[in-house]
Amino acid sequence: MIRALVFGLIAVIWPLIGSAVEYNGKVVGISDGDTLTLLVPDGASYRQIKVRLAEIDTPESAQPYGTRAKQALSDLAFNKQAHVVVQDVDRYGRTVGRVYVGNMDVNAEMVRLGAAWVYRQYAKDRTLYGLEGQAKVAKQGLWGLPEAQRCAPWDWRKNLCSMSAAPPQAQQPTGFNNAKSTGAFTCSTVKRRCAEMTTCEEAKFYLQQCGVRTLDGNHDGVPCETLCR
Repeated sequence: MIRALVFGLIAVIWPLIGSAVEYNGKVVGISDGDTLTLLVPDGASYRQIKVRLAEIDTPESAQPYGTRAKQALSDLAFNKQAHVVVQDVDRYGRTVGRVYVGNMDVNAEMVRLGAAWVYRQYAKDRTLYGLEGQAKVAKQGLWGLPEAQRCAPWDWRKNLCSMSAAPPQAQQPTGFNNAKSTGAFTCSTVKRRCAEMTTCEEAKFYLQQCGVRTLDGNHDGVPCETLCR
């Protein structure tokens, strides 16, 4: 009975302890636009911690703007003292957290500069969406390059899009009676509401290939978010 109570108490307290972990150290490496290496004190010596910036995602190195996103993070954080507020540990063993250099929120700054997307699957900070929207309007960073907007990093990693396809803003916004089609989907069939979509793939086709902007109510490039979460 007592053992069960102890284990139950640990189960309740442990997530709270884990969420309160913070690190202070020097940024000694930049792997890509959303991953850095932090050197932190460890007793009489030091150890390195790989940190994945939480709630944002940057183009992969092989994608357009991937190299520039890495440079943007380097300009903000490399060789500087940083404070990391841990949120999680990912499947690769990397610490996931918000990174601060002085008073600057590096994660948010990457979005503001147009060097990162808001990582919709994991983002909890709603202010990041506002920063991304402002960057899009101002055509900051990747938002000023049509080729860099064609594929979100999370879709790129799953091979869900082709960089040879025309960017969404280049598609014809009206005139759904053209013959463009892909597999079971065709622009000759008028579908303008999310209620008419059965899958995220279908919603993306009608937004990106047919230009049906009514599927993207908040103008973030993701159609029918109840399907494409």
